[in-house]
Amino acid sequence: MKKKGLGLILTAALTLSACAGGEGESKKESGSGNKEITILSNFPSETLDPHLNYTAVRAGINETLVKINEDLELEPWLAEKWETTDNGQTWNIQIRDEISFHNGDKLDAEAVKKSLERNIEVSEAMKTALKIKEMKASGQELTIITEEPLPHLPSELVHPNTAILDSDEKDAGQKPVGTGPFEPVSFAAGSKLELKRYADYWDGKAKLDRAVFTFNEDANARTLALQSGDADIVYRPAIESINKLKEDNTIKTEVVPSLRTHLLMYNTQNPELNDLNVRKAFDYLIDRKETADSIMAGQASVAEGPFLSAFPFTPEYEKKEYSVKKTLTHFEKAGFEVKDGKVLKEGKPFSLNVLTYAYRPELPLIAQMLQSEAKQLGITINIQQVENIDEYIAQKGDWDLATYSLITSPRGDASYFLNSAYREGGAINPGKIADEKLASTITDLNKTLVEDERNKLAKKAVSIIDSERLHSFIVHPNNFAAYKSNVENWRLSKSEYYILTKDVDVK
Repeated sequence: MKKKGLGLILTAALTLSACAGGEGESKKESGSGNKEITILSNFPSETLDPHLNYTAVRAGINETLVKINEDLELEPWLAEKWETTDNGQTWNIQIRDEISFHNGDKLDAEAVKKSLERNIEVSEAMKTALKIKEMKASGQELTIITEEPLPHLPSELVHPNTAILDSDEKDAGQKPVGTGPFEPVSFAAGSKLELKRYADYWDGKAKLDRAVFTFNEDANARTLALQSGDADIVYRPAIESINKLKEDNTIKTEVVPSLRTHLLMYNTQNPELNDLNVRKAFDYLIDRKETADSIMAGQASVAEGPFLSAFPFTPEYEKKEYSVKKTLTHFEKAGFEVKDGKVLKEGKPFSLNVLTYAYRPELPLIAQMLQSEAKQLGITINIQQVENIDEYIAQKGDWDLATYSLITSPRGDASYFLNSAYREGGAINPGKIADEKLASTITDLNKTLVEDERNKLAKKAVSIIDSERLHSFIVHPNNFAAYKSNVENWRLSKSEYYILTKDVDVK
């Protein structure tokens, strides 16, 4: 019964195209003499509007008030400092002086206020996260008053969608005006972004003259582009190519544990999936170790919950295991008929729809593995691959399950994931999860300023999520990239928020 057909799935999906020669000299080193690189990623971008998309921050166009370092600590960025005197409801934020937007206009508190006002106007998710009631601007000092105490507001201001732009400029989708080391030259949605150095950047002129971002969802194509010299930095090359790339002395590879989790979403608007026993049945049908070893080619660790075990807000979990026997037991508890190892609903075969998407190629494979396991129990799983899964699950209710991936702790804090995934109106709560005990715990967390108390409340919240199987967390994938050996001062960001910085150089 175990893993029938999995070998065929993996062979078909993970075969790497023939390798191109590794001696291709970067085309940016010849010709004009200008320093230029091409970065190829798997993040398709339909807009540069930083309030709707991460690309403008990743490409060094726009910046946020606060940033996160590689130790997951908050650092000042456009904000010089911040403080609260009333447990997190009133925040006084000092904006750095002598910073200008790309159009030469000064960055002051009024400009930041107008940017944040636009932010919560165009993004319902950020409106929900920031909970801004009122803002006041005076010179370089911005005062934010929230609807309720929000001790974690500085960490919310790390989010790329809170990036500051000149809101008086109207073409944010094509040419957002920011404060970063690079400014956009041209943008073709889903294809290509050309950038040039912003000469008056406040934190020191960028080392590169120009940069190009290109996008390709095909991991094999990204790998070949690096090997042929068509790209200098490739974000997430084909997962099974990592060892081969390490053998090429013209290429450097970087692999780090990511803050990302691959998971199975349940649409709890479906009456069957609103039943804990059905969710547990599917949870036992997931072989996490096989997923990490085979589908992820060893570039992942088994996930027992949303967060890495090293975090101080990670609790002890109920042990996860692959067990067809327990799957069938929980289907029986949910009122299904189990006959000769097959699951029936009111005497008929059971069928569900699972959504997935291609730009993380392992997710369709996880869906296929689940489909293969379910088929052996007489359960039909119909796989639908969509281009924009966030848009689809937000607008449509005709899905039951979804393979999904997200950064669960991008700022070293549990509140982002808990609020966005389990609160009403949360940006990643398309299944409309509503658990009163969990919601109450998250509310308490949001009001708590002391870190130790916050960690205790976060552990309590995650324990509820675990016991109720509100999601099935599958693996924590490694984050990996490869780049030409002549690229200097580039590093793989754990948060995945920062790709092109002022320090990136080529020799």
